Amino acid sequence: MEIIDLLNNGAVKLRKKNISSSKLDAELLLAKVLNKNREDLLINLNKEVKHNIIKDFQKLINRRSLKEPIAYILKKKEFWSTDFYVNSNTLIPRPETELLVEKIIKIFRFKRIFFLDIGTGTGCILLSIVRELKKSKGIGIDISSKAIKIAKINSNNLNLSHRAKFYTMSLDKFFHKKLDLVVSNPPYIMTKDIRNLNEDIRKFEPKLALDGGNDGLDVIKKVIYKSREILKIKGLLALEIGNEQNKEVSKILKKNSFRIKYTVKDYKDNVRCLISSREN
Repeated sequence: MEIIDLLNNGAVKLRKKNISSSKLDAELLLAKVLNKNREDLLINLNKEVKHNIIKDFQKLINRRSLKEPIAYILKKKEFWSTDFYVNSNTLIPRPETELLVEKIIKIFRFKRIFFLDIGTGTGCILLSIVRELKKSKGIGIDISSKAIKIAKINSNNLNLSHRAKFYTMSLDKFFHKKLDLVVSNPPYIMTKDIRNLNEDIRKFEPKLALDGGNDGLDVIKKVIYKSREILKIKGLLALEIGNEQNKEVSKILKKNSFRIKYTVKDYKDNVRCLISSREN
C-alpha cells in the first residue's frame, strides 16, 4: 500500500467519528510511525509502506477514533514555538495560555525576576517565561507527582534545570516570601459542567486539573489568598480564568488588596487572563 492510500483510509475512519482534523491527524500519526516529519510524508505520497508500518498506523488511528487527544498519542504538544512532552497525567497546553505568557514576557522584559507557577503541569508556562527572561528563575509546584515528573523532563530537554525547579507540593505548604510574580492556570471549570466538555477532554485529561469546584473558583480563591502572603508589595499575580469569571474574580482580587493592571482577551474576545498587583 502507498502512503497516499494509507492516509486516505485513516482520514476516512476519523471523519466517520466526527473528528474535524481527520486529514491532518492521519498525516501526523503516520509521520510518527515512520519517524519522519509531515513534510517528508507529503512529498513521498507514492512510496510503498511495509506491512508492520500499516499495522502500527492502524493502531494509532484506532486510538484517535476513540477521541484520545492527538497530543497524548504523539506524546508532544507545541507551545511557545517549542515541543513539550505530554501524557495523560497533565493537561494539554493550549494556545490561549500563550497569550498569558506573551503578556508576562512583555511586562518583565530585561528584568531579573523570581517567580512561582502554581499547578505547573507540563511546566510550559514557567519554562517558556524562563527561556525568554534569561536572567530570571522560577519554581513550579503541583500536587501531582506524575505531573512534576513531566515538568522535569521538559526542563531537562530545554536545558533549563539550573533556573527552573519543580516540586510536588500543595499551595499551603509553600512558604517562600517576596516573589516578583505568581502565575497560575488553575482548574476553573464548575464541577457540574465537566460532563458537558468535549469527549477528548472529559474522558482523557486529568479531572484534578479541570475541576474548580461548585462555582469554578475554589482553586482561584486559594491562589489569590496565598499570593497576598508571598508576593512583594507591587508584585504581580497573573491568573488564567474561565469564560464569564472576570467580574467575580475581579471582586475577589479587589477584596484582597489587589489592583487589576492588565486584562488579556482570548481569540474569541473573552477576558482570559487577569494580571493584578499586590497593593499592601
